[in-house]
Amino acid sequence: MKKNTIMIYGINTLYEAIKSKIKIYKIYLNNKNNKNNKIKKIIKYSKKNNISLNEIINFKKIEKKNHQGVFAIIDHIQLFKIEKIIPMIYNSGKIPLLIILDSITDVRNFGSIVRTSACTGVDAIIINSVTINSDSIKTSSGGIFKIPICKEKNIIKIIRYLKSFGIQVIAVTEKTDNICYKFNYKNPTAFILGSEQKGISKKYLSLCNNTVKLPLIKNSLTSLNVSVACGAILYETIRQRLI
Repeated sequence: MKKNTIMIYGINTLYEAIKSKIKIYKIYLNNKNNKNNKIKKIIKYSKKNNISLNEIINFKKIEKKNHQGVFAIIDHIQLFKIEKIIPMIYNSGKIPLLIILDSITDVRNFGSIVRTSACTGVDAIIINSVTINSDSIKTSSGGIFKIPICKEKNIIKIIRYLKSFGIQVIAVTEKTDNICYKFNYKNPTAFILGSEQKGISKKYLSLCNNTVKLPLIKNSLTSLNVSVACGAILYETIRQRLI
């Protein structure tokens, strides 16, 4: 594989890459006569744009993946700087909605968060550790092509930067008594979520405007999967903003 390229697999993932005008180098199919409408569009697109189209009967390298008979080699996923994204959001007239992920390393959790974020209008996702690979792209169902990803080492600096632009930074953590439904997310908001192993770093928690948690039934499990928690808080935000 070429340097600075990445492999993606699955019909929807490749289809979204095409719609998002991602640079595609090669496409591999195990059945060019597949009657799936998206496969037909993929073949048509490859011919129109002179993309190498190869037929392979056995996908040995990714046989354990849910590849649906298709994979491709694409350009690397572009990363952005949040300092360039925030002015663009305000200039577009939108109310900023951001996600900050602290120490999350599970690529499938990350992919699920990206997918939900793309569905709920999140303007950017800020990460400090997770790797963007084939599995996270597949789990995002192509959502990673639709939302800016910003990789930042200094999250403290980023939190302070966001607050200077009037964006409230809210930590979603079980280590608080504040139920999430009691807060207003109609204003510019950035949610920070941590890994299930480490949670959110204390140094970040101390800088947040508020901490909130999702309510759990008494005697239930002690915490939610981070991607589920992210989805719940984002849809509460959408509910408030739609009203």
